[in-house]
Amino acid sequence: MATGRTHRPATRSRGIPEATVARLPLYLRALTALSERSVPTVSSEELAAAAGVNSAKLRKDFSYLGSYGTRGVGYDVEYLVYQISRELGLTQDWPVVIVGIGNLGAALANYGGFASRGFRVAALIDADPSMAGKPVAGIPVQHTDDLEKIIDDNGVSIGVIATPAGAAQQVCERLVAAGVTSILNFAPTVLSVPDGVDVRKVDLSIELQILAFHEQRKAGEEAEAQAGAVLEAEAAAAAAKETGKGPDGDVPAVMPA
Repeated sequence: MATGRTHRPATRSRGIPEATVARLPLYLRALTALSERSVPTVSSEELAAAAGVNSAKLRKDFSYLGSYGTRGVGYDVEYLVYQISRELGLTQDWPVVIVGIGNLGAALANYGGFASRGFRVAALIDADPSMAGKPVAGIPVQHTDDLEKIIDDNGVSIGVIATPAGAAQQVCERLVAAGVTSILNFAPTVLSVPDGVDVRKVDLSIELQILAFHEQRKAGEEAEAQAGAVLEAEAAAAAAKETGKGPDGDVPAVMPA
């Protein structure tokens, strides 16, 4: 089986847009769930709904893969799983190192989804000497002094950074110098990398802040709607008082003597 260092997916050379590449894992997740339920075919509408995109965008994305489905039948689930896995480079073994084995790094090491998606955690690395040799998820933690040798021995091209922000850039530079060309960054900082190195940033606090923005906006819209209803009621009451009629326009049942 090929390693990550010797072979890279062909998506860029085939001209697949980055936005489409970003959606391929969503399609693969939905298709894998269908495959596990032994569903043989799926329509573009059903798959788009499961992936959270619209069907026109899905059909356009699949056209870049050369997959157009069959009218009246849909897409073959197993073939699409294979096709997308191949485009994403998941039909081979990708050794990964995780640097920073604190709470987050340990949680990533224990994540069971790596192996089933073509990734193998080749090593866990931490700067704390007291961590060296301790098993996490069945893998002994190694010290950062050995980072370059670990990467070379395992043919690693993908590194995961789960260190504190202050250490992330230095770790990134060492990873790149050792031959790592793709980095998944969980540290709350922006990394500077040379051309040819891809970085994907995962910042949970930013995602929560975005959700907080939407919650605040929804609360504001509800408050405005409630205020508008109160103003309408007050206006109706004032108009009724001026005309001597009830709020529904009826003359009061009891007239003054």
